[in-house]
Amino acid sequence: MADQGRQGTKQRMLDSAVLLLRERGAAGVTVDAVLAHSGAPRGSVYHHFPGGRNEIVLGAVRQAGDFITAMVDGSASGGDVQQTLDRLVLFWKRALTKTDYRAGCPVAAMASDSRDVIPDAGEVVREIFARWHASLTDVLCTSGFATPRAHRLATLVVSAIEGAVILCRASRDLRPLDDVLVEMKSLLERRD
Repeated sequence: MADQGRQGTKQRMLDSAVLLLRERGAAGVTVDAVLAHSGAPRGSVYHHFPGGRNEIVLGAVRQAGDFITAMVDGSASGGDVQQTLDRLVLFWKRALTKTDYRAGCPVAAMASDSRDVIPDAGEVVREIFARWHASLTDVLCTSGFATPRAHRLATLVVSAIEGAVILCRASRDLRPLDDVLVEMKSLLERRD
């Protein structure tokens, strides 16, 4: 039972760090902010995260990356790229409206503002984006696209959705995601 409590505290801290990263970027994920948001006692930090703040932030972005990868892989298992796009866009629409447009993608946040502050950030972010790209390339190949085009389209999908999330936050409007979905679906109807 004690292990469950410790694991629960660690998970609450990671979940809090993910939300803080989504809302404030890596610079806004401080030990104090994670403790305040999670309600965890101060001693929990170095018990669960001996590497301190950097370990918390990297753990949070890995958790977020794993979540999105699992979502893409889960929807991609049917081999329907349209379903995968629908699911990704719906996820981001819900995430944006649930947080009143305050929270975006934690991986994009980490990519844009933490490389100088957290030494391993660049490598972790590259690895996460590579996994997303590989998963999307696989579903595109399964959907009948030649590998070189699937590779390029996967780059386009990741870039378009990440960019749309940023635009949605800036405009406080879901239209950029709707626009990306419509145009990507039209583009993905062509298998040439």
